[in-house]
Amino acid sequence: MNIPPDPIKPGQESVWDYPRPAIGEPNIRHLQIIHRGVEIASTRGGFRTLETSHPPTYYFPPEDVTWTHLCANPKRSLCEWKGQARYLDATIDGDSLEAIAWTYAEPTESFAMIQNHVAFYPEPFDQCLVDGETVTPQPGGFYGGWITSHVAGPFKGIPGSRFW
Repeated sequence: MNIPPDPIKPGQESVWDYPRPAIGEPNIRHLQIIHRGVEIASTRGGFRTLETSHPPTYYFPPEDVTWTHLCANPKRSLCEWKGQARYLDATIDGDSLEAIAWTYAEPTESFAMIQNHVAFYPEPFDQCLVDGETVTPQPGGFYGGWITSHVAGPFKGIPGSRFW
């Protein structure tokens, strides 16, 4: 399928230039997750994963996550590139959020760098920020990409993108 990429503006990268299979690389941006006035995670480290047609997914180092708000969820999924993911729930100021983050205890060799790092779906939180810019969640519900002005689409997850 040949999808025409959106035009790239200055300072942007196209998700259509990202590789397949997916890769991981060090994150260079300031990432924050805030819910009900509580900062759940903040980092200038960690990693981002890149895959053709997907906005970046960010993985926070475990030491940059406030674990008192998180607990294990029995949900599991399998990524063809990264291995088996385990999910996390959050409870923040009385608000219970289910399966809002995931981690890889034993990722594949290609993604060893994200072992025990935590990725968060941006949708359920009041604020997810990249360098102070509010993130738009990747459409489709299943995907955990973070859309900002730094990336050009179109993005997997929109209607009609199932087989991209």
